[in-house]
Amino acid sequence: MELLRPVRLRNLSSKDKERILRRASIDISGIETKVKDIIRRVKEIGDDEIVDFYERFFGRPVLDKKNIRVYSEEFEKAYESVPEELIDSLKYAKKNIEEFHKRQLPPEVWFFEVTEGVFVGQIWKPLETIGIYIPGGRAAYPSTVLMTVIPAKVAGVPRIVVCTPPRSDGTVHPAILVALDILGVREVYRVGGAHAIAAMAFGTQTIPKVDKIVGPGNIWVTAAKKLLRNEVEIDFIAGPSEILIIADDSANPQYIAADMVAQAEHDPSAAAVLITTSSTLARRVSEEITRLVEKSPRRSIIEEALRRYGAIIIVDNLDEAFDFANEYAPEHIEIVVQGLTMAEILRKIRNAGSIFIGSYTPVALGDYVIGSNHVLPTSMIAKRRGGLSVFDFIKIIDFQYVTLKGFRKACEQAMILAEAEGLFEHKNSLKIRLEREEL
Repeated sequence: MELLRPVRLRNLSSKDKERILRRASIDISGIETKVKDIIRRVKEIGDDEIVDFYERFFGRPVLDKKNIRVYSEEFEKAYESVPEELIDSLKYAKKNIEEFHKRQLPPEVWFFEVTEGVFVGQIWKPLETIGIYIPGGRAAYPSTVLMTVIPAKVAGVPRIVVCTPPRSDGTVHPAILVALDILGVREVYRVGGAHAIAAMAFGTQTIPKVDKIVGPGNIWVTAAKKLLRNEVEIDFIAGPSEILIIADDSANPQYIAADMVAQAEHDPSAAAVLITTSSTLARRVSEEITRLVEKSPRRSIIEEALRRYGAIIIVDNLDEAFDFANEYAPEHIEIVVQGLTMAEILRKIRNAGSIFIGSYTPVALGDYVIGSNHVLPTSMIAKRRGGLSVFDFIKIIDFQYVTLKGFRKACEQAMILAEAEGLFEHKNSLKIRLEREEL
């Protein structure tokens, strides 16, 4: 039985097109009241609420106020249970991710003389305290440690605070601790979900208040970030993973199918869409997806994701494909076509979290080791911004310097504008200088 039946774009019903474009919306209404209550308790009670929550969650005491923060000895001990090959892979990825993010840094300072005697410019400074959320608990995501901490380090953030959920025995997954230790971060607190976001937003007796919170998480994390975004700066709201692939008849159907299935395995609400000019490729990808899913240990998750938000769409030409892709604004987009240069492809794509070009650039490489960031916007947020970067950890400040000669030239124009806006004291602050210089 076909999991995804190819359909021509012109034959796609408006209902199906809307389903594909909208995919999983980030709806927190079902838990909003509970998250608001968590936020209130963390704000009022602090550490005691965190300790009490995990006792309720696990059915026995797991934390106390003295061990909310991870001990230094735990980092050393973590190396005992992390394979050497994983440590080597983390170090390999670290090098590439650092190199990529270093190239994002803007000039530390720039200025120019906009008119004679009037100098304007900008300087950037790192944010002072960053809170990073690393998902954990049942699974470990050391790659997310690299993707969130490294750009903050490259930006020069002096204090990096990490929250990640404890396991049922109260420990943090050793792979997460090793990744953090490799990056030189040891201010780590064992708390997850909405509790972690609220703790970093307000501060508790143990966990400091931060200037900004970044990092992906489950619906509880997402809800807390949404509800607290007026209290603390956040990166963006991220939903289930998504991929859109544009391919022609030069593409390998096995590769395309594998990449779609790889994204679908993230979550039952993940999205995987192929847009192709080739009906033959569409049919072969459909067959290959069915074959891959039948033998996957994550079959039920993949089938649900493809049923909800998967699609194989046939278009008449690549212009139609790129138009649909820009409307979709995917988190990840793969382009596997002949006849277009990289520059031409990049000009055609206006909305995407991250762009993967060619048969040998699957999303999985970007997820882990080639250096680009895997914390990316979903749910059409790519129409407004790209992925996590150094720019999420710096602030750019304007500065200006005006000489007396420059002041004399600019002053008259500024006084006219101030008077037109009825701001007479603005005008006066200029006029008294002008009058003094004319004495």
